[in-house]
Amino acid sequence: MAEKDEILLKINKVYNPPEKVINKALLKKEEFDEIYRRSIENPEDFWAELAEKELYWFKKWDKVFEWNYPEYKWFVGGKLNITYNCLDRHVKNGKRNKLAYIWTDEDGNEKKYTYGELLELVNKIANGLKSIGVKKGDRVVIYMPLVVEQLASMLACARIGAIHSVVYAGFSSNALKMRIEDAKAKVVITSTWTKRRGKKIDLKAIVDEAVDGLTFVENIVVLQREGDNLELEEKEIDFYELIKDKPVECEPEVMDAEDPLFILYTSGSTGKPKGVLHTIGGYNLYTHTTMKYVFDIHEDDIFWCTADPGWITGHSYMVYGPLSVGTTSVLAEGAPDYPDPGRWWSIIERYRVNIFYTAPTAVRLFMKYGEEYPKKYDLSSLRVLGSVGEPINPEAWIWYYENIGKGQCSIVDTWWQTETGGHMITTVPAYPQKPGKAGKPFFG
Repeated sequence: MAEKDEILLKINKVYNPPEKVINKALLKKEEFDEIYRRSIENPEDFWAELAEKELYWFKKWDKVFEWNYPEYKWFVGGKLNITYNCLDRHVKNGKRNKLAYIWTDEDGNEKKYTYGELLELVNKIANGLKSIGVKKGDRVVIYMPLVVEQLASMLACARIGAIHSVVYAGFSSNALKMRIEDAKAKVVITSTWTKRRGKKIDLKAIVDEAVDGLTFVENIVVLQREGDNLELEEKEIDFYELIKDKPVECEPEVMDAEDPLFILYTSGSTGKPKGVLHTIGGYNLYTHTTMKYVFDIHEDDIFWCTADPGWITGHSYMVYGPLSVGTTSVLAEGAPDYPDPGRWWSIIERYRVNIFYTAPTAVRLFMKYGEEYPKKYDLSSLRVLGSVGEPINPEAWIWYYENIGKGQCSIVDTWWQTETGGHMITTVPAYPQKPGKAGKPFFG
């Protein structure tokens, strides 16, 4: 009978967006349809208009789009730096003291970084990397826990034109070695440990094993966490020693729109992991646009994407998308259900999160714990719920809608992949939603 109900839900049940969502939405249903139509009928003019309106360019492009099958280029001749769009312009436009990130861990420790503080940290790391010979085009592998220093290291690479390749800090030394070797990384940035379910995981030992025999790796930068005082070996540099006394200013490298931004490896679920390279201009504009309209971002919103920077979701909707639109994001290191299954809901309550973006696997995990945990917390700040990474089955969709959204949130079910860099098919908050249906193609 349950299976029958699920099939009926897939076919028949439509959920209209709550009034509080419609009233605040940047795009109403009719507006989304009209903008989508324009984006298909004349994509070059559409993206050129958005690029001029939404991003800062050091030099405007000569040609919007160039396609010589199978190669294509966007904003040919355009010059920009993604970190200027993510940081400098906000600081210059009165957001220096606005929070960029709120970080917390399993023990409830907390750190907050404003846009001004993040820009200074990024610049110090960028100057530190330059001091050890990292330059435009060099590859830097980042194997770190979910801490602000990891995200700042990504941005520091982009600041100076180096190409970052983030590796999820749950991967083995063999998986890490393959990625370091394939990218021919000049530098690896890591940390002494991360913590999951109260237990420390030694990241440094994994890196030591991975770099063994890789003579092209010139330096390993190590973030020593609280209480650590490791004796570092040759080629190893303490993270904060590297950036100590470095200037808090670092001019962003003027980059071509088609210059590489990062390499990220696919999960390998269909064979050997493949290195996907994203370039700056198109990626910056697309993550900015999807972030703004799919999540309906407003000036005072608090956004939380529960992904890890080791995946494309973390790149696009934890780092570059949120910072480009100038919003405040929550970062939560550690397991979702430790020290108890109410951890995530307590974070939403504590920081008054408005937009929450997670995976169906996480929703199903919490379904097993029952309704009692979310009921303990005030989740009324939520307006938009997101789903990513896999199809969300109707049963999980309904549970998410009723128990986390309390029937007062829209659910945006996003479909995309590492290769696309941003949402391809999705609903937007003011659009009617069907459990089990991802929605319509996004602009373009």
